[in-house]
Amino acid sequence: MNSVIYSVLLSFVIATVTGFLIIPVLKNLKLGQNIREDGPKSHNIKTGTPTFGGIIFIFASIITILIFTQRTNKEVMLVVYSSLAFGFIGFLDDGMKKLHKKNEGLTSKQKLFLLIAVSSIFSMYAYLNPSIGSIIMIPFAGRMINLGVFYIPFIIFFYTATTNGVNLTDGLDGLAASVTLLVMTFFALVSFGMGHYSLSIFCGALSGALLAFLRFNSYPAKIIMGDTGALALGGIIATTAIILKTPLIIVIVGGIYVLEVLSDIIQVTAFKLSGRRVFKMAPIHHSFELSGWHEAKIVSVFSIVTAILCLIAFLSF
Repeated sequence: MNSVIYSVLLSFVIATVTGFLIIPVLKNLKLGQNIREDGPKSHNIKTGTPTFGGIIFIFASIITILIFTQRTNKEVMLVVYSSLAFGFIGFLDDGMKKLHKKNEGLTSKQKLFLLIAVSSIFSMYAYLNPSIGSIIMIPFAGRMINLGVFYIPFIIFFYTATTNGVNLTDGLDGLAASVTLLVMTFFALVSFGMGHYSLSIFCGALSGALLAFLRFNSYPAKIIMGDTGALALGGIIATTAIILKTPLIIVIVGGIYVLEVLSDIIQVTAFKLSGRRVFKMAPIHHSFELSGWHEAKIVSVFSIVTAILCLIAFLSF
């Protein structure tokens, strides 16, 4: 447990220093955020806020884990590779937005194709890996089930849904970082309790990095994580759950991610079928925003909900 604590502290320091160094550079390069035209008008003041902020916590957590564990640790390296792979997709999307000089990066089809392609690679690896296999835990049931060959499409869907869930949650200053900080703290404790000590160190490192990132990302944000950070976080969360054979637990601890995705699906479906909107705006955090809630209040409430969901998830074991 001492190593986990030290990893939190070291990653926090590295992320803090990295943040102070990289934000001025991104400002000078004019790599600012382009605000979606159909978003809340109050977000117009965020135009120009440096993006690509995910580099801060990705760099800090990877450097920390390489210091505390061996590169031959397959579990840790799998999580590292997933963060880089999904983070690279986000980096492409953020980069395209800068080239287009508007909030239009990869098309939805291009992004979905890349997410499915990368997810397919990791799902095949997990399926063929004897230490992971096709067995998953059923929360609260106290038993495991073997999905067999159906494990592969299930994990592809799981990766795609989780990465999109985190990405949709990243719509307010500090929201995705706060929620994910709690989720990764949960996984740090669970992985330690299940004997996956190196994985627990990585989860702790990412938690420390996200805590430092909030120093710059909380309202009013000095930097935005962008798709680079959001997709990387989604990949890390999904891979961690897969290693622990607990992908279904994300429905509980990641309840906010699920809510964000469902609100978006419901909104789009309802509008196509009836021409009417169910929410004032989707994802749902924007609906609360248009109802008069301040960004900081939404982040606080969503974080409290996540903390409660994490406690409930502990009971599922």
